[in-house]
Amino acid sequence: MVAREGAQAGTAGRRWDGLRVRAGVTVLVAAVLGICGCATAGGSHAPVAQGQTTSVSSPAPDTSAATSAAAPSSAAPVARPASSSAAPAAVTSAAPGTVGQLVTVTAVSYRATQAELTAYQREGGRWRRVFGPWVGWIGRNGMAPPGAKREGDGRTPSGTFGFGFFFGVDPDRGVRFPYRRVDASDFWDDDPASPLYNEWVDDRGANPGADPEPMDVSAYDDGAVIAYNTARTPGLGSAIFLHINIGTPTAGCVTLPVGELLEVLRWLNPAASPRIAMGVGAPATGVGAPALGVGATGG
Repeated sequence: MVAREGAQAGTAGRRWDGLRVRAGVTVLVAAVLGICGCATAGGSHAPVAQGQTTSVSSPAPDTSAATSAAAPSSAAPVARPASSSAAPAAVTSAAPGTVGQLVTVTAVSYRATQAELTAYQREGGRWRRVFGPWVGWIGRNGMAPPGAKREGDGRTPSGTFGFGFFFGVDPDRGVRFPYRRVDASDFWDDDPASPLYNEWVDDRGANPGADPEPMDVSAYDDGAVIAYNTARTPGLGSAIFLHINIGTPTAGCVTLPVGELLEVLRWLNPAASPRIAMGVGAPATGVGAPALGVGATGG
C-alpha cells in the first residue's frame, strides 16, 4: 500500500502525497502518513555494491524445527539495522528442496521501520548471497508478530510467503514472472467487507470496495505482489507488495530504491519457487535455509 492523505472513498481522483497520479499531478512527500504506505525513492540513493555473493560453508539444509519469533519489543524504532550475513533458521513447514531463491527481510525489533533485505540463491545444497544486505522501509508501525497482522494497522506481516504476479505503471522491465501493466482503472480492494477483498480490480467491470488502493501511482512503477493472505480472510491485511520507496515507512509493504528493486525483480525466477521471509532477528523461512557463517563477506 501507498502513503495517502485526503483521499475520498471510491474515487480515482484522490490526492496521493509523494506520488504521481495518472492525471500528471505531482505532490510532495506526505508529512503525515495515511492508511497506506509504500512508495518510490524520490530520486537518487546512496551507491550500493551490486551482485554481492557469499559462498556458504554449511552442508545441505537443516530441516529441524526452529523456535517461533521472539515476543514484540518495546524498543524505539531503529533507523538502520546492524548488518548481518546470517540466513534465517530452518523450519519444517516446507519441503527444503523445492525453494531455490530466498529473500529475507529482517528487522531488529517489532518497532523498527527499516529492515535489511538480502537475497540468496541455492546452489548445490548451499545458499549463496546474491544481493544485499540492503536497507528497505517496512511498516510505519513496524513488523507484526506472526499471525498478528491486521488491516490498517500499519505493520508488515511476519512469515514466509511466495510471490504472485509482478506489475507496474511502466512497461515490463525484463522480469521473468507474469507481468501486469497498470492502467488508471486498476485498484486493489482493501475493504474487508468487499467480496473482492485483497484482489486486483478493474473498476470498469467490478466494484473495488470502499476507499480502494489506486495502482496507477509512481510508487507502483515497478512492483511484485507478496502472496500474503491469499485466502483473502477479511481483516487480516491486504495489498502487501515489494516495490519502489519514497524514503518513508509504509503501511505494510517492503520498499527499496528503484535500482535495487529492479535487480531483485529481474533476478527472481518462478522456476526457482522463490520465497520472501520477513521477521525479527532470524525469521522462520519454512524452506530449510542453512545458517550462513557469521562474518562471511561478499566476493
